[in-house]
Amino acid sequence: MLNAIVTGANRGIGLALCRALSERGYRVTALCRQSSDALKTLPVEVHEGYDVTDESAIDVFANRVAPDSIDLLVNNAGVLQGMSLNALDIDSIRHQFEVNAIGPLRVTASLLPKLKHGSKVALITSRMGSMGDNDSGGSYGYRMSKAALNAAGVSLAKDLSVRGIAVALLHPGYVKTDMTGTAALIDTDESVAGLLDRIDQLNLDNSGSFWHMNGEILPW
Repeated sequence: MLNAIVTGANRGIGLALCRALSERGYRVTALCRQSSDALKTLPVEVHEGYDVTDESAIDVFANRVAPDSIDLLVNNAGVLQGMSLNALDIDSIRHQFEVNAIGPLRVTASLLPKLKHGSKVALITSRMGSMGDNDSGGSYGYRMSKAALNAAGVSLAKDLSVRGIAVALLHPGYVKTDMTGTAALIDTDESVAGLLDRIDQLNLDNSGSFWHMNGEILPW
């Protein structure tokens, strides 16, 4: 049985990923700050009380994972706090960097000895981290933190290739979640179906690519 770990698993895309991977036959470990009733109904192993900004907590979790046991790591935990130039909140920008950029890097580094040769790492990023695609400005903390995550993902793809580990940078689409609200365009099931298609297609030749969940290659 394949083993997957999903962060930010208690709701939204993370919850849908846990459900879909479990239905595919994965043994899923769901990592979150606080579980949810929906997550508790799934046949997954839930670990709550883990914040990706807490290095010591992540290390505690990593120490509980068997070496060379992870086939898929999905770094999904994230936060969106919009802001305009006229209402900058530096503390919010800093927090978004901690969660969206440093958090996934911290989790991946802590779990590195646990990743199998030939395993896969997925970073749930956003096209809002694209500079070539930015035609509306604003959202400083979110855009900047996701651009930083993209930079980290490319470096991870290069550094982990010697271990046969491929890395995908995945935009899930504009998804209806608690984070985005009802104005979004697609539901979590549609998004996750596309994300898993991209993960299926991930290999060392396309490692480090920045994909829309629909298969489109996005500009940096």
